[in-house]
Amino acid sequence: MRVYNFAAGPSTLPLPVLEQAQKELLDFNGTGMSITEMSHRSKPFMAVNEEANALLRELMNIPDDYSVLFVQGGASQQFAAVPLNLMKNGKADYIITGNFAQKAFEEGQKYGDVFAAASSKEANYTYIPDMNQVKFRDGIDYVHFTYNNTIFGSRFTQLPKTNATLVTDMSSCILSEEVDVSKFGLIYAGAQKNIAPAGVTIVIVKKELLGQHMPITPTMLRYDIQDKNDSLYNTPPCFSIYMSLLVFRWLKSLGGVSAIQKINEEKAKMLYDFIDNSSLYTNKVAVKDRSIMNVPFVTGSEELDAKFVKEATANGLVSLKGHRVTGGMRASIYNAMPVEGVKALIDFMKKFELENK
Repeated sequence: MRVYNFAAGPSTLPLPVLEQAQKELLDFNGTGMSITEMSHRSKPFMAVNEEANALLRELMNIPDDYSVLFVQGGASQQFAAVPLNLMKNGKADYIITGNFAQKAFEEGQKYGDVFAAASSKEANYTYIPDMNQVKFRDGIDYVHFTYNNTIFGSRFTQLPKTNATLVTDMSSCILSEEVDVSKFGLIYAGAQKNIAPAGVTIVIVKKELLGQHMPITPTMLRYDIQDKNDSLYNTPPCFSIYMSLLVFRWLKSLGGVSAIQKINEEKAKMLYDFIDNSSLYTNKVAVKDRSIMNVPFVTGSEELDAKFVKEATANGLVSLKGHRVTGGMRASIYNAMPVEGVKALIDFMKKFELENK
C-alpha cells in the first residue's frame, strides 16, 4: 500500500509515471534494455532528450531565444555556475529569503562583489520583502532570488523591480504555476522536488547571456558548452531525464501548467484554511507570501510536534517532520500530491487536535 509522501525532496511522483517507468524498466521502447543501460548517444535516448526539451518548452511557453539545458550537480551547483557564467562586470545583488537563498549568496561572494539588497532573516524568513521598497545598485550583472522557499514556506508574488537580469532558483515550484519566462535571464531548478528523481537540474537561460563566462569557469559548468552539445557534453543523468519526460507528458495530459496551478491553489487553500481556523496549529508565514508548495506548521509544543509526526506516519502520512532549522511539521504538496492526500492530512489533523486538547 502506498503512503502519502509529504517529503520536501526527493518527493512524491505521479503514480501513472511510476507505473510507466516500471513497465519500461526491462525493455524501453522495444530496445530490449533499460533506459539506464543504453548509451546517451543512442537514437532512443537522444529522442528522449529531445522530447523532454520540447515538452518543457511547450509547458512553460519558453521563447525561442532561450536555451534549455539538462545539467548535473543539483541547484546547489548552480550557486557557483550562475556567477561564473553571468558575472561579466563582477557585481550582483541577492535577495535573501531563506536557507538556500543564503547559500547562493555566500557562494556568489567567492566570485565578485555580491551584496544583499534585501533580507527577511531578522524575522526568521517569515515574509518576502516588499519589492517596491528594495533598491538595487547600479551596474550589477544580475539580481538573484529564490522564487519559493522550501524550508520556510514562502514565495515571491512580485518580481524584483530592476532593469538588471533576473536570475531565480525555482527548484521547489517549477511547473506549479504559470510564469512569464521572458521576464528572466535565467531560471534553474533541481528536479527532485517537483519533476523527477534527483540527478538532473534544469537551466533555462537567455541565449544572449551565453559565452560571457569567467576564464576560470570549469568546462562542465559553462552554459555555452552545454548548449552547443545539447546537454550531452558528457554522460547525463539519463534516468532522471527520462523520468522528467514522463512527468512532462503526465502534466500535459492534465491540461498543462494552468490546470495544475488551479489544483495546487485548491490544495493549499484547504490546508491553510484548516490551520488558520484551528486552535492547535499555527503557520507563521505572512499570509500574502505563503507558498502553495510547502506548508510549515507547529503546535507550539516540541513534544506534541514529535507525537504528531509519529502518529501521522503510523497512519500512512509520511515525511511530515519539519526541517531541522525550523522544527515542527511541513507538508510539501507538490504537483504529484493528489487532493485526496491533502484531505487525508486534514482529517488526521482534526482527529489529532481533538485528542490532544
